[in-house]
Amino acid sequence: MESYLVYTAGSTPACCYAADCLKSAGVSIIDHPSPEVTHLLLDIPSFGADGTLRGGGEVEKLLNMLPQEITVIGGNLVHPALAGYKLLDLLRDPGYVTENAAITADCALRVAAEKLPVVFRGCPVLIIGWGRIGKCLGQMLKALGARVTIAARKEVDRAMLKALGYSAVDMTEMEKTLPGYRVIFNTAPEPVVSEAVLSRCQSCLKIDLASRKGLAGSDVIWARGLPGIYAPESSGTLIGKRIVDFLREDRT
Repeated sequence: MESYLVYTAGSTPACCYAADCLKSAGVSIIDHPSPEVTHLLLDIPSFGADGTLRGGGEVEKLLNMLPQEITVIGGNLVHPALAGYKLLDLLRDPGYVTENAAITADCALRVAAEKLPVVFRGCPVLIIGWGRIGKCLGQMLKALGARVTIAARKEVDRAMLKALGYSAVDMTEMEKTLPGYRVIFNTAPEPVVSEAVLSRCQSCLKIDLASRKGLAGSDVIWARGLPGIYAPESSGTLIGKRIVDFLREDRT
């Protein structure tokens, strides 16, 4: 690990915790540009919608101060300035995104608990989507005693869900059941329920966890980036550990 020098250019608390994790693993960290830098660590995700760095500034200026041979570490590293650079995109790493889904699900429960006047035990909850976050969230809610229903498109998924002890509903038919839930979590990154339909669920807490909104309506909580907000240390430690894994395997 002594042969690596990581420049941490991220602006979030999670990036700071990631740097601490790297230090504890014996990786040298620096907080300013240097000709000896081997890796550049950016925030995850790394860029805003306008193409600038998440913490502000242009990535081109940052790269001009560093060696061409560096490895850039971040998330969603799709940027013209990064062409020709070696990249480690953690949002394309199955190990990272899976563990991050578990952290996201845990944080989603915190968001819901802050808004609900009832406990999860016995609470009727709908989870839309059976991807990574949906699986983690379903397991956690089931352990808390919630009455969990999963909306899934594939018949094979619905059959497996029932075998695992969940209630399951086809996404094309879930609108009929919506007024019966106290909480709706959406994980599908596409429009799945209209505002007109959701307006019938006045006493229902609606939380959208998807990268693109799937639930329409002014009372929907669009909860993005939860790990960095509610669990920056856990988020940063995960980032640091995955980087250490890659460095040890010499995959970067």
